[in-house]
Amino acid sequence: MPSDTVSINSLDILEYLVDRALNAGADNADAVAIDAHSKGISWRDGRLEDTDSSEIEDIGLRVMIGQKQAIVSTSNRSSDNLNELVSRTIEMAKAVPEDEYCGLAPEDALHKGDFADLDLYDDTTVSVSKLAELAATAETAARSVSGVTNSDGASASASRYGITLLTSHGFTGYSRGSSFSVSVSAIAGEGTGMERDYDFTSARHFSDLKDPQIVGQTAGGRAATRLNPIKIESGTKPIVFAPRVSNTLLGHFSGAINGSSIARGTSFLKDMLNEEIFGKEISIIDDPLMTRGLKSRLFDGEGVKVRKCNLVENGTLKTWMLNSATAKQLGLEVTGHASRSSTSTPGITTSNLYMAPGSISPQDLIADIQDGIYVTELIGMGVNPVTGDYSRGAAGFLIKDGQIADSVSEITIAGNLKEMFKTLVPASDLSFTYGSNAPTVRIDGMMIAGA
Repeated sequence: MPSDTVSINSLDILEYLVDRALNAGADNADAVAIDAHSKGISWRDGRLEDTDSSEIEDIGLRVMIGQKQAIVSTSNRSSDNLNELVSRTIEMAKAVPEDEYCGLAPEDALHKGDFADLDLYDDTTVSVSKLAELAATAETAARSVSGVTNSDGASASASRYGITLLTSHGFTGYSRGSSFSVSVSAIAGEGTGMERDYDFTSARHFSDLKDPQIVGQTAGGRAATRLNPIKIESGTKPIVFAPRVSNTLLGHFSGAINGSSIARGTSFLKDMLNEEIFGKEISIIDDPLMTRGLKSRLFDGEGVKVRKCNLVENGTLKTWMLNSATAKQLGLEVTGHASRSSTSTPGITTSNLYMAPGSISPQDLIADIQDGIYVTELIGMGVNPVTGDYSRGAAGFLIKDGQIADSVSEITIAGNLKEMFKTLVPASDLSFTYGSNAPTVRIDGMMIAGA
């Protein structure tokens, strides 16, 4: 149950809205309140460039009348406006076409009992001057790296949020969290030979942030090592994706098993449930219950109980990601992947998504590659979600005789995600840096278009 003033006030409002909606003719209703505060600064060329601060107090009411539903949101919490909100939502629900799959989540799937303590909230107050200090430290460190000639700026931010969800069939949940971050982008070289790269740190707790000095040094070092890229010929080569880009493969995978794509028949994996789509050593996990996880949550956007879920186990695709609407459409059970905002009906999302590490080190993964590419940056979104065809701009480094060599840029890598998934080999270097994480991965036989 809520434990602070903001959440209690929000809960009172949600109870009022749902009760009014039911009294006004709704068969079912739910309401969500999102209370958030954030502040951030940008720093460039040794001085404060900009500051920003925002406060959000959004309320969203969804009502269902038969097989019709509507959602209306507001940031005005006055009594008159809340009454008007109920009236408008009821009238909209009466006017829209029927949706046979709308409705609240199954009651037996809702979270019941106490919520886990995932330590997602840090009440540390970080001043604007402290944020500026962090960004300044990162930029100074980046510019001190040999070869770095300029900065593309640094930033730092701190935010807190609270989410309250209430449904007319008995669910009440409150979750709060915090987030802190520092990032910097460095520029190396001169004139037409300039290269840019970055680093960042993000954490639920302020004390878990990386040292901004290290963030800056990493960004500067990455930019400097990209200087003087060479041109390469087109051909077929092994590709090794660094962890900072290998997680994009998880994004393509999760999009392909999103229940909405499956229900529409627009996914290249639509017929692959319970089929082996990766090698047997591959497991992909979605874990919303990680302590201090960047995308952890106590319940999903419909109040459904969340759990650690093996999406891929020993290479086999085990489940789709479903909210209540897509579960009804496909004749399956909800999976706890519903997302929610104050302005739209429930969507579908992952939480802490990751690929389990392999048993081989990154060094051993590339040791037998005579001629390949180590990719550190991907550009553009040339991926067809229906066919799985994959084509993206890339930059990185040559792999020659098992060693990282000259930098390369302005290349295109291409393949098909079905084939890429089948041949993918993970290294052992998984770390939880992003919301979605994968170790270094190797994929043989991809097409390279060079100069």
